[in-house]
Amino acid sequence: MTTPATPASLAATPLIDSDHPGVIAFAQQHAQGADERERAVALYLAVRDGFRYDPYRIDLAPEHMRASSVLDKGYGWCVPKAALLAAACRAAGIPARVGYADVRNHMSTERMRQTMDTDMFIWHGYTDIWLDGQWVKATPAFNIELCERFGLLPLDFDGRHDSIYHPFDKAGNRHMEYVNQRGAFDDMPLAQIVADFQVVYPTMMREQALMHAASFQQDVERETR
Repeated sequence: MTTPATPASLAATPLIDSDHPGVIAFAQQHAQGADERERAVALYLAVRDGFRYDPYRIDLAPEHMRASSVLDKGYGWCVPKAALLAAACRAAGIPARVGYADVRNHMSTERMRQTMDTDMFIWHGYTDIWLDGQWVKATPAFNIELCERFGLLPLDFDGRHDSIYHPFDKAGNRHMEYVNQRGAFDDMPLAQIVADFQVVYPTMMREQALMHAASFQQDVERETR
């Protein structure tokens, strides 16, 4: 049974800061189209391709996790990029939530595999958007350039069907496997994300400075030659 949108899915929160001037300006610039569906698709593409995906620069402090932080940095990983899409949708008057799933990633870099000690990515972020009377999933994490470099099928979003990771890449190799759906939230459950990361990724949490000093783009380029 579909749970309809509520006023909370249009309200600004500390982390889905749709009232931030930068988010409002971003939404006004990119939410172009004849109806909400077209405007949501335009916002999705603007977030997906306008901000490069960088999982090496994970910083779980609130000021680095809120939606507007992606605008300031020009990059983000799946959780804050999903937050930005949700915030931009709300700023454009389109109800949106943040959703999460645990996925098995078969295409990460060697540095990530060693640091994370697992191929399981917990609390993978996506955006849940209310369009035409239903919640539709949109995953704006991987920018188009990264997909081309990694040989991945880019995630398109039409506002009618869920846009979630493909199970295989262009060559037919395993890519993403959804293991557990955590559901959708009106605000990012950051305290729980931090607590779970500390348990599941102890090495990564200890070595954040080393990860921040490395280049995800360079590692991708080296491993995909």
